[in-house]
Amino acid sequence: MASSIHDLARHLNISIGTVSRALNGRADVNADTRQRVLEAARTLNYSPNQSGRSLRQGATHSIAFMLQPHPGDQQYGEPFFIPFLIGLQARLAESGLDLTVVMGAPGDYQQERLRRVVETRRADAVLLAWTRREDERIDYLTQAGFPFATLGRSRSGAKSYPSLDLDFEKAGADAVDRLVARGHRRIAAVRPSLDLNFGYLFLAGYRKALKRHGIEIDPELIASGFINEAGGYEVTPQVMRSKAPPTAIIFNNDAMALGGCKALAEMGIRPGQDMAVTVIVDTPLCRYFSPALTAFRPALEPMGQRLAEMLLASLPAFAGPEGPRIIREVWPLELVARDSD
Repeated sequence: MASSIHDLARHLNISIGTVSRALNGRADVNADTRQRVLEAARTLNYSPNQSGRSLRQGATHSIAFMLQPHPGDQQYGEPFFIPFLIGLQARLAESGLDLTVVMGAPGDYQQERLRRVVETRRADAVLLAWTRREDERIDYLTQAGFPFATLGRSRSGAKSYPSLDLDFEKAGADAVDRLVARGHRRIAAVRPSLDLNFGYLFLAGYRKALKRHGIEIDPELIASGFINEAGGYEVTPQVMRSKAPPTAIIFNNDAMALGGCKALAEMGIRPGQDMAVTVIVDTPLCRYFSPALTAFRPALEPMGQRLAEMLLASLPAFAGPEGPRIIREVWPLELVARDSD
């Protein structure tokens, strides 16, 4: 008899995570592998432990949303995440599931809290936000065979999990196109530091659009900072000190734009008059800036509802007659033209 999942994995010469996902009926395991695992489990009289049965049956009736503040940032995220969480919770509640928000301390990137959720089976599945380009949380959950979905894309984990993201690359390109059409050639980009994937996507769109317009990319016009007001305030003077200063700045989010506009004002530069300002992710705060900020609006509450649907579609206990499916989507952002550019 196989006494543990480790024995079963050793017998099949495949990873424990693959065995776990096959036993849980996950959609990211091909039919042949799933059949091999099930047949071996029967042959070896392997029986999953109670925590495994509870996981598959959704016995905790809870989904954990991992929300990670970043160093120096205890406040940013509320205008973005509150409507998103409203949609997420509403859809989960329709399926009898509760939503638990798990906060990680800035700097530890949640690994310890994530392991605790997984090892104690405190949730049926996990939702991750603030995905990094290389995300160790995704690697850990994939290897553990624990169900999860992400708000945002990553290079980690291939395409073995559900994900919902915004089209930051197109928004970055559209922002450049709009500014070029208004006569700007020196366009700066301010993005988040760390390894946040949406910052890379935004910058990729920015660069592609500049090349398309025949504008040389100037590294002095690209800056990275914390995704908060202080970050925008600190890095905006960097791009203004370039040999040929910009006439327009694209900020990745509203908080960085707020800090950046304060820095510009202190230099005697008037946003919306002396300097065009555009924001990639619109929140309600953008309309109350002076001048009101041109930005790209995400459909946050519907996104929360949709990510819940995508996660549920991947879980055997909640999937429809067609069985578990892995769904990955990228949603557009809508331009909201205001007074700042």
